[in-house]
Amino acid sequence: MNLPNVLTLSRIVFAFFIVLLLLSSSLAGYIAAAVFFTAASLTDFYDGHLAKKRGAISDFGKIMDPIADKVLMLAIFGALAYLGIVPWWMVICIAVREVTVTASRLAAMAAGQVQAAEAAGKIKTVCQIVTISLILLFMIVEQSAFAAGWFYRIEAGWRVLIQMFMIATLVLTLFSGALYFKNKWKK
Repeated sequence: MNLPNVLTLSRIVFAFFIVLLLLSSSLAGYIAAAVFFTAASLTDFYDGHLAKKRGAISDFGKIMDPIADKVLMLAIFGALAYLGIVPWWMVICIAVREVTVTASRLAAMAAGQVQAAEAAGKIKTVCQIVTISLILLFMIVEQSAFAAGWFYRIEAGWRVLIQMFMIATLVLTLFSGALYFKNKWKK
């Protein structure tokens, strides 16, 4: 097991801890979740970077990288829906896309083809990271004693901003899934 693959698998471990921290519904938990999410997001960049730099690109990494991304994002979006911050229907739509594409990749792998993540999928992941980061910032500020006086005057604006980012994330997620299947059918 090389370092890039360890970094990839670490995102799955991070997902577990981030969900537990979010469900603590405390300022300290939200801050820790944001720190862990930042670390997990950085592993998404560094696993691929190190694999290319060290010539350690593997079939395992090609298939596990997008799976680790999906586990991380779906676990966090699920926790955020449970907490009432994002709508369940959006999370379900994102989950259906992610599971469908992953199942297709696994079927291709069983047939001897390994499909690395496409550019649209990577853009979708960046959008999901930005959206989750914004939501975590919102949760931290909302719980902060510093924000007690002024935050509630702009809270509605934050919630609209979060909804706009969620809609953009949903659209990009569905678009990248449609593009994936379109490209797959061409081949």
